[in-house]
Amino acid sequence: MRADSPWRDPVALLMIPAVLYLLFVYAFPLLWLLMKSFSGTTGATVQPYVAFFSDPFNWRVVGNTLSAALWVTLVCLAIGYPAAIALARAGVVLQVVMLVSIILPLSIGVVVKAFAWQIVLRRGGVVSQLMVGLGLWDEPKRLLFTEVGLVLGAANIFLPFMILPIYSVVKLIDPRLSEAGATLGATPLYRFVRIGLPLTLPGIVSGIAFVFSLSVSMFVIPSLLIGDRYQTLSTLTGRSFLLMRNEQLGSTTAVILLSLAVATVVFSTWLARRLGGST
Repeated sequence: MRADSPWRDPVALLMIPAVLYLLFVYAFPLLWLLMKSFSGTTGATVQPYVAFFSDPFNWRVVGNTLSAALWVTLVCLAIGYPAAIALARAGVVLQVVMLVSIILPLSIGVVVKAFAWQIVLRRGGVVSQLMVGLGLWDEPKRLLFTEVGLVLGAANIFLPFMILPIYSVVKLIDPRLSEAGATLGATPLYRFVRIGLPLTLPGIVSGIAFVFSLSVSMFVIPSLLIGDRYQTLSTLTGRSFLLMRNEQLGSTTAVILLSLAVATVVFSTWLARRLGGST
């Protein structure tokens, strides 16, 4: 063992339990899925992937997955960005109240929140009654088991993962920068585009990566809010293993889903570092 080896440091030994846990609970199952997706009757083969992408239905499933994740991410960004700025600029008491309001829902299980949104989105739910009361609808309508209902429910659940990364970046920005721009005659829009937005881009990229990765792999939320008629990669994976007993199809869809999530995280990490270095 070399003298500069990190394993000579006793503190480095503290990570051994975590490494072993991740190997047995995470890495080995993923390796099994990867091997299963490339296995065939005659050995290793890419035929499962060829068969998957040769089916137009599977392309529709991939499109549903990316479309739902994209819309959820955009809704979370549209709501979360101003909320993060308000949170960072709020006073101490209001900031604590807002943080508790954002973080506390994370302690409630996704299943509970999804069932709650079933009540909200039904024909006689809060959303339907609100739209009728505002005069936007002539009669109550059901948003449950629709794509709009799925996006609304998922955005509500994943919204904290957009707000917190942006808030952590906005909190570090000196508010006097915007004031200096105002003294030089810059309009609020110009100050936002040229000062505020570029400085908050690392937080935006991190929030988008979090929400998109969670949205692209969500299983419980689409199962409860839109049902089996709107298949995504995660629900197709679950059906393959639990209902159809088709381990190869389930492994193939799981690897494709994992590849999408990993690609999103890797690209966002690279982009956040570049943006952070440029600012």
